[in-house]
Amino acid sequence: MTRREPTYDDDQIKERLTALPGWYYEGGWIRRVYKTDGWPTTLMLVNAVAYCAEAAYHHPDLSVTWARVTVKLQTHSAGGITDKDFELARQIEAAALWRPGPGGALEGTPNKFVRGGDPR
Repeated sequence: MTRREPTYDDDQIKERLTALPGWYYEGGWIRRVYKTDGWPTTLMLVNAVAYCAEAAYHHPDLSVTWARVTVKLQTHSAGGITDKDFELARQIEAAALWRPGPGGALEGTPNKFVRGGDPR
C-alpha cells in the first residue's frame, strides 16, 4: 500500500506562504497570479511553468489570458497541499521573475515583462 504524503493545515499553509510573496491560499489551492506585458510574454511564461512542472512531474492548473497567468497548485493524490506544491511554487517563481544581475554581461529587457508583487 502506498503511503500518502503529509499535507499541511490552513494555518501551516499560510505560514509557509509568507516566504512566497504574491502566492495565496484559496479553495484548497495555493495560487499565484502573474501579470505580463502581453500575449508573447504570457506564452513564454506558460512554457516556463510547463517546463518546471514537467521536470518536477507535478502539474499545476493554469488559467491563461492575454496579459495574465494564474497558477494553482495542489497535490491531488494527497488530498491537499504538500511539500511538492511549495517546492514547485518556489521554482516557478524563480523562473518567472528571474532577471540578469547587475554587473553581468546580460542587460535584461526594457519591457515590463512578468511583474512581481501581488497583482490580484
